[in-house]
Amino acid sequence: MTQTSSPTDESQLAVQLSQVWKTFPGVVANAGVELSVRPRTIHALLGENGAGKSTLMNILAGVYRPDSGELKIQGRSRQFRNPADALLAGIGMVHQEFRLIPSFSVAENVVLGSAPSVIKTRQIEAEVAAMGDKFGLRVDPAQPLWQLSMGERQKVEILKVLWRDARVLILDEPTTVLTPGEVDELGEILRRMADDGRCIIFISHKLHEVSGICDEATVLRQGKTVASSLDMTTTAPTELARLMVGASPTTSDRPEAATPGVPLLELKELSARGDRGVDAFSDVSFQISSGEIVGIAGVAGNGQRELADVIAGLRPSTRGSLIMNDADVTAASPQQRFLSGLCYIPEDRLGVGLAPRLSITDNAILRVYRRQRRGPFIVAEKALSYCKGLVERFGVRSGDLNGPIAALSGGNLQRLLVGRELDSQPSVVVAAQPTRGLDVQGVKAIQDLLLERRNAGAAVLMISEDLDELLTLTDRLLVMEGGTIRGEFDPRTASRQEVGLAMLADTNATSQP
Repeated sequence: MTQTSSPTDESQLAVQLSQVWKTFPGVVANAGVELSVRPRTIHALLGENGAGKSTLMNILAGVYRPDSGELKIQGRSRQFRNPADALLAGIGMVHQEFRLIPSFSVAENVVLGSAPSVIKTRQIEAEVAAMGDKFGLRVDPAQPLWQLSMGERQKVEILKVLWRDARVLILDEPTTVLTPGEVDELGEILRRMADDGRCIIFISHKLHEVSGICDEATVLRQGKTVASSLDMTTTAPTELARLMVGASPTTSDRPEAATPGVPLLELKELSARGDRGVDAFSDVSFQISSGEIVGIAGVAGNGQRELADVIAGLRPSTRGSLIMNDADVTAASPQQRFLSGLCYIPEDRLGVGLAPRLSITDNAILRVYRRQRRGPFIVAEKALSYCKGLVERFGVRSGDLNGPIAALSGGNLQRLLVGRELDSQPSVVVAAQPTRGLDVQGVKAIQDLLLERRNAGAAVLMISEDLDELLTLTDRLLVMEGGTIRGEFDPRTASRQEVGLAMLADTNATSQP
């Protein structure tokens, strides 16, 4: 039964979607969805992966056209042919998967499509920098986008929408690459925007963020609205979770620690350069033993991405050595490392982990394609059978397995990537942002898989900007700042505050041996 707060006069609504339907081959994404958003509010849109949230917002943003239903903006019925139409109507969307041009600078990406005919580069860079300072989204406007971390790219996406002065802002999982402090700052920014007359639709799986940031909430489940315009001051997070999953969520204590065994991964004074040719990290030393999860916390852009790439063999080191399973693999190729028991879950799932132009099946067999061949040719039946098994085991919701992987939602992309990598039963796991963009159940499923590998004797390195996740899941926690390890903490006793201070290189923060 659909839950609804007190009705609002339609003329007072900034956005109203009525009986919206959208289907894709084999999948009903939206089945008569209802959504009402008032001006000057931050409205949460909640639901599991595959519930239809991103599809609905892509319809509002002009990316998709609904099969049926009505869209009203400020009480006026509208039909958008493309995103440009939506932008003209004052609707801007920050997508979960970045839509940026790597070869362009930050400023060029921000103003692309809305810059004057005569571009004064320094003036535009100064204006972008001023906007970044104003909203706490500081990124060097002259820096090429391909040199930025994922967290910094997220900031550029938000700046793009702010630049266009959208009155309706759609934020699809905007906090997944932000630190706790940055999340708090984003909440303050959004509140100022709402007070200025804008409305914000905030898609998130993190219920504590929703409760602290949003005024109202609408919950989708299996493509349908199950609750609308809930008052966040009177709705508990447990009730939101129940509405999202259809049952009361189960709570679990911190997972019991395994007994560490022999070292399986060891970094000795390892250093590497970033994309701009300067040191991204230097003299990093630590080891991970069999049966433990070691986490790395840090603000995006402090060398974590480059460190993961070096361990995976995708970036050369400049100094030091890397030992895996008692063998020096410093100069080994990525393929040699994978054959030796390494798996890598990169933070950029579509840019590095998956091939967006290939099908779901082709992406599923990338690690094991040699076993799907007869002579030089891939046997389609074998590949499809393997993909079906992977999809079923790891809960990937998909339609046509021979369809493009880019058609999957962000959460399902991540499930497929994580499942493909862990399916090889690796002895060393490097996971960068492995639960980013997943719903409550999806996060737990991925975390359980990592714990399963740890308990099976693997060494797991987990890099995440979600400090709460690291404090809950890891056995040891390292903090990386300025390309160096600033401290080591025991997650069982460390507080968010002291770890957060170390992330910001506060001299008063104390590490625990």
